This record gives sequence, C-alpha cells and structure tokens, in this order.
Amino acid sequence: MTAPTLHEPAVRTLDQLIAHVRGGGYGPDPAQERIALAFTTAQAVRHTGRSSGYRNEVLSLRLHAAVGSCAVEPGAMPAAALDDCVGVSVAELLDHPILPVQVAALDAYLSHVRPHTPDHGARPYAIPAGGSLHRSRARARAVVDLLPATGIRRILVVGVVNSLLEQLRARGLEYVPCDLKGGATEWGESVRTDALAELEHCDAVLASGMTLGNGSFQPLLDHAAATGKPLVMFAQTGSAILPRFLGAGVRAVSAEPYPFFWLDGGPGVIHRYGGAR
Repeated sequence: MTAPTLHEPAVRTLDQLIAHVRGGGYGPDPAQERIALAFTTAQAVRHTGRSSGYRNEVLSLRLHAAVGSCAVEPGAMPAAALDDCVGVSVAELLDHPILPVQVAALDAYLSHVRPHTPDHGARPYAIPAGGSLHRSRARARAVVDLLPATGIRRILVVGVVNSLLEQLRARGLEYVPCDLKGGATEWGESVRTDALAELEHCDAVLASGMTLGNGSFQPLLDHAAATGKPLVMFAQTGSAILPRFLGAGVRAVSAEPYPFFWLDGGPGVIHRYGGAR
C-alpha cells in the first residue's frame, strides 16, 4: 500500500488531524492562512437510460491555488455561511459550528500543503471526455478497482452511486446499499439508512467522503481498524483529508478535488491512493 508521505503524523480521528494541523504538523500555521473565496455548486442530474435522478450541493473554499470541498444536503447550508467563510483564517473555520464548513476548510488547507502529487502518494487516473454517464462509469471503474481483487464477497456501500453499484454487479460482487436518503437503487433494491447496523454482515466497505460532513466517518474507520476489513473511500468531499487516514483503517482513496467529473465533458483526472493496483 502506498503511504501518503514518509513523515505524516499518525492520526486516527478527525479531531487528531485538526490538532496536528493547528500544531504545525503540516507546515504553515492555519491561523495565518485566510480563505479568499467561498462558493456552492448545485447539480441536478438524471442520466439517459436511468429511471431516477438526484441532486448534489457542495460547499467549496479557496485557499491560494487549492480548493477544499464538502457536500451538504441540498438547501441545508444557510446562506450566511458563505459570508462566514471569507476573509477569515482556516484556524477560525476549524471551530465553525457547521461541520461541513470545518471539513471544507480542513480540506482546503490540506489540499494546499499536501497536493495530489506522486511525492505525496497520489497516482493519477485519467477520466475520459464524454457524456455524464460515460464519465461516471469511468470513475466507477477507477474506484472499484481499489477494492481487493480476492477475499471479499459482500460490500457495504455507504453513499449510493448507481454507477458504482453497476460495476460491483458486473464483477459478481454482492453489496448492501446504504444512504441516509433511503429509497431504492436503479435495480429496485431497498437502500438501507443505518450503515452501522450492516457493518457486521459485510467484509468490505466502500464509502463516500460525504461521511466526513455528516459525522458518520469515524465509526466506519474504527470498525475497519479493529477488524482489518478493507475500507475504500471515494472522495469529492475531503479529497485531501482522507489520504491522511491511510494505514489507520482506510485501505485506499479515490480523491477527486474540485472541479468534479460532472461539471464538464472534457478529460479530467482523479487521484488514487493505496489499494492493490
């Protein structure tokens, strides 16, 4: 497994990671790093040939050349939160009462000091140009390839993305779809809403970075660390945060910083950490 760097502080919780950032463990003092720009990106999509669609909303913060992001429930972010985020330091935002603001600020800082480059453990993976479904399927292949090739039978999927489920189905793998929204998958399967209740019944976990923003990441990490089950993260939210947990429960990360694959039809890149390939 590829480590993010040779000298990363050991962290096992988000609070520990924030403490290391505050203490200078990653270099620049976050109290001296100010966010210049805050914005939200909202998306509604229904791919051709798919029976249902979905909506996304993402808070993003700009720090120098880096952008940190955290997905939020559509309509849940107060309009005033954007004003809260600009012209203030990363350190101040790490104390913000809204968790997604904390996550976006931390992600922006770490994207700045630990960019997705090979010397920080990242392996670039090209996403081809094309329609939204074509690009979604390409990303899904890149993510599912990070799962172990053998030794897993039933996968807990936290954060339902139909293209990921489609890839698992094509490979003959069982899965348990979980999402706080509930509902059903493209194939009519019931989506569970309590991921923690399903952990004991699965031997690998494939989870969205959105778990950082809704507070459900830590139990997944603790379970993976305690059991040795592979935990693979696919991350638009917290793409620079999650590689810091490699070796502490996270087995691999597909990191996708802003701009995301669904924003345009041109070629792009995601960055993969860890995994068997």
